[in-house]
Amino acid sequence: MFAAAALVPSPPLLVPELEGRGAQESADLRHAVRVVASELAARARTWIAVGVGPAADVVERPARGTFRGYGVDVEVAFGDPVDGEPHQRAVDPDLPLAALVAGWIRGSYAPDVELQVRILTSDTSPRDCAEYGRELRQTMNTADEPLGLLVVGDGASTLTDKAPGAYDPAAGPLQADLDRALAGGDVRTLRNLDPSEAKRLGVGGRVPWQVLAGVFDHDVPTCTTEYVAAPYGVGYHVGMWTP
Repeated sequence: MFAAAALVPSPPLLVPELEGRGAQESADLRHAVRVVASELAARARTWIAVGVGPAADVVERPARGTFRGYGVDVEVAFGDPVDGEPHQRAVDPDLPLAALVAGWIRGSYAPDVELQVRILTSDTSPRDCAEYGRELRQTMNTADEPLGLLVVGDGASTLTDKAPGAYDPAAGPLQADLDRALAGGDVRTLRNLDPSEAKRLGVGGRVPWQVLAGVFDHDVPTCTTEYVAAPYGVGYHVGMWTP
């Protein structure tokens, strides 16, 4: 049974150790992520996360990853070892950021959850995203247990002069549309995101959000929003969608 979807961004600075003495700057974002992760964990003890990476992949227990490549060796896991599995698998230093962030959220706020991370490539077409989302919803609906969906994606990375992608004046209007769509469950706007424009403006969440639109292809979600801002020139949204 599909229980709910939590929407989170993927900045490495979610991890306090990576922000050092400036950790308070991300306190509001971190608090919002904790709220939705706790809510999702209360609804489902098994999660499927969707994000993007350089190659399609599935990451799950007993895999382990690390934020070492981002400056600090903070390890993440995706579930507790079970009988017959190795208790200490070698850490994979090359897991995609979406998987690392999902694993960190699990370990920090929902350590009893079993997590599978599904990585899609950033060039996945809108049609394929929609189909993937519909198939994922069918899989979750027929499961014997409640399943939660963790959607890992960022908005435009070109919102300010100091943003990772520098400034593009077209980013602000697009980000405003995205903020409204994510806050209001507007699957049509998400479904119609243009891949070329999203790439040009650095919208890293285009693929997972279009998968989310496919998950809710036949129902209208009830949405709550915990955080909407662009503290580093990148659009971040934290919220919940429930069927």
